[in-house]
Amino acid sequence: MHQCHAGVRTALYEAANVILTRPVKGASLKSWAMKLARRAGMKKAKGALARRLAVILHRMWVDGTPLDANKAAFTVVAAA
Repeated sequence: MHQCHAGVRTALYEAANVILTRPVKGASLKSWAMKLARRAGMKKAKGALARRLAVILHRMWVDGTPLDANKAAFTVVAAA
């Protein structure tokens, strides 16, 4: 495996980890992955969410779709 592939895979998995482990408001991807985690476990849910993020990013790249900050935004709730 190429070094760059491992780096991208790591970044996607870390992004999935942050989405699933931080308090987040309004993230439909998180709610989808949490339902999956209840059925299949957190490790599989993180992998599935990382793959879904990769598919979304690839689709944006192929289509040339710009990032819509309003659509993609979700708020990380600060821990008190």
